[in-house]
Amino acid sequence: MSEMDCITQLGHWQGFKVVLAERRPKESPAEGEEIWIELVADPDTPLRCDVCEQPVEKVHDIDRRWVQDLPAWGAETLLLVHQCRVKCPRCGVQRQQIDWLDRYARVTRPLARSVARLCEVLPIKHVAEHFGLKWDTVKRLHKKHLAETLGPIDLHDVSVIAIDEFALKKGHHYATVIVEPALREVLWVGHGRGAEDIRPFFELLGEQGRKELYAVAMDMHAPFEKEVRAQCPQAEIVYDLFHVAAKYGREVVDRVRIEQAEKAKADRSDYRMIKGSKWLLLRNRESIEKREDRVKLKDLLDANEALATVYVLKDDLKRLWDYSYEGAARTCWEGWFARAMQSGIEPLMTFARNLKKRLPGILAHCRWPLHTSVLEGINNKIKVIKRMAYGFRDDDYFFLRIRAAFPGKCG
Repeated sequence: MSEMDCITQLGHWQGFKVVLAERRPKESPAEGEEIWIELVADPDTPLRCDVCEQPVEKVHDIDRRWVQDLPAWGAETLLLVHQCRVKCPRCGVQRQQIDWLDRYARVTRPLARSVARLCEVLPIKHVAEHFGLKWDTVKRLHKKHLAETLGPIDLHDVSVIAIDEFALKKGHHYATVIVEPALREVLWVGHGRGAEDIRPFFELLGEQGRKELYAVAMDMHAPFEKEVRAQCPQAEIVYDLFHVAAKYGREVVDRVRIEQAEKAKADRSDYRMIKGSKWLLLRNRESIEKREDRVKLKDLLDANEALATVYVLKDDLKRLWDYSYEGAARTCWEGWFARAMQSGIEPLMTFARNLKKRLPGILAHCRWPLHTSVLEGINNKIKVIKRMAYGFRDDDYFFLRIRAAFPGKCG
C-alpha cells in the first residue's frame, strides 16, 4: 500500500483518495503547524446525487473547497476537497453526495460530532480553542446537533406537570420551564412568565392533551394559575412547599425582622443582633450546623417574642405538606390559621388571610404529592449551563441545551 493510500484509509474519507499530504507552519509560527490534505473523487467509487441519492454517471464540473477535519498528529487538519457536480437525470446539476461532509459545510461530520460531544462537558470557548474554531462555529455545530438529536417535543401521555420561571438575564428578563416531575424531563422552555407566554405549550399539548392533564404543580404566580385554569379547568393546582415557604420568608419573617430592628434602635446591641439575623431566620433549623449559629438563634428567639412566633409558625406551616389525608391537613391548617390570627402580628395575619384563599391548592397536595423541588434542581443546572457558555447570545440554543440536560429518566 502506498503512503497516500495509507493516509486515505486512516482518514476514512469514503469515495475519495489522497493525492497530496503535507505538514506546513501556520501564518504565525507561534500558532504551530497544520496538515494540508488534497482529496479527489475515487474513480472506483460510483457517484451519487446528493439530492435523490441515486447513482449518476455524468460529471458537469468540479468544485473545490477547503474544509476542516479532526486534528491529526497534533495539528489541525485542512482538506482541499475536489467535489464533483454531477448531471442527475432526475434533479439536474447537483453536487456529488459525500457521506462524511454536509452540503456547503466547512467542517466534516466527524469533527462536528466531536465538537458536539465536547460541548457537553466544556464551555464553548474552550472547545473552540481546542479545535481552532470560532466561538460562533462551535455554537452553530452544537445547536444543529441538539436540534437533530432531540427532535420535536413529545407531549403524548402527559398527565402531570410542574411549572416554574427562571432568570434569563439581568433586568427582569425571565423564561419558563415546564417539566414532567416524575421523569425529570424538561418538556418545554419559553420566553417570559406571563399567561400568554406559556400558552404555546398548551397549544402544542392539543385539545385532547389538555383534557388529560390532571395536576399542575406551581408557585402562587397568578398568571400561571390563570392560564392553567383557562386551558385545563379540570386540572388541580398544587402549590409547592418550597415556594410557599419562600414567600412566607419574604413577606412575614423578613418584614417582622425589619420592624423589630426599627423598634430596637435605641439598644445598639439588640439592633445589631436583629439586623444581622436575616439569613439565620430564613434557614431551616436542621440546616444550621455551627454551634455558635444555633446559640445565636436561640438567644434571638428568647429575646424577641414576635420573631419567635413567626419562626415557630414558619416550621409549623411546612407540616401541612406532611399529610396524605385531606381531613387531617385541613385540621392542621385551621389550627395554624387560628394561631396566626391571634398573634396580632400584621404581616403574619395578612399572609394567613391571603393563603386561606389558596387553601385548595395546598390541600391538593394530599392527592397529588408533587413538588417543584425538581425544578429547583433544574434551575441550578441551568445556571451552570449559562456559566459554561460565558453568556448565551442565542436563547433558542440555550433552551435546547436545557432540554438536552434533562431528557427524562428511563424505566
